[in-house]
Amino acid sequence: MLAPGRRSRITPEREAELYEAVLDLLREVGYDALTMDAVAARTRSSKATLYRQWGGKADLVVKAIRHGKPGNIEDIDTGSLRGDLHALMAAEDDCVIERNSALMRGVAMAMHNNPDLREAFRNQLVDPEMNGFHQVLQRAIDRGEVRPDCPALEFLVHMMVGGFATRALLDDQPPTRAFLTSYVDAVVLPALGVPTH
Repeated sequence: MLAPGRRSRITPEREAELYEAVLDLLREVGYDALTMDAVAARTRSSKATLYRQWGGKADLVVKAIRHGKPGNIEDIDTGSLRGDLHALMAAEDDCVIERNSALMRGVAMAMHNNPDLREAFRNQLVDPEMNGFHQVLQRAIDRGEVRPDCPALEFLVHMMVGGFATRALLDDQPPTRAFLTSYVDAVVLPALGVPTH
């Protein structure tokens, strides 16, 4: 068992550098071909350090993805659901959105064959994001913007992910802030009974 303070030997700057290298490798070779050896070589780290710090590839990859995400959705509170969702769309520029979209498609495919990746992804990304969306929705309900019995409430995350994912699939274009913001106004908010003006 590791001593409690053992994991803190990597500085936040070094950790950020490692995560960026992991994401670069992930974009270059995909999840299945990414190895801890390759990460160690790219980051001039020892494999032992990587395993000691992260335990394995799935945990390292998911933490790298999480590290690259801008803030937490539950921290966004503009005073309206429309404002909150627009602020969420504005958190990344189009170039970052495009890079992340391609990355997430690759990881989504890899999750089908890698239960450890699927579990890490759910525990560290999906569940916290769902909790964040629930907090944003609860504030909208508390403000009287959304009826608590609105049937679309349970599908908010599905709608958001659907707009993001199908832009490339159906239109062969990356999602952009303009597209996602329009999608929120045309699809998500009307489904929740929220005015868009």
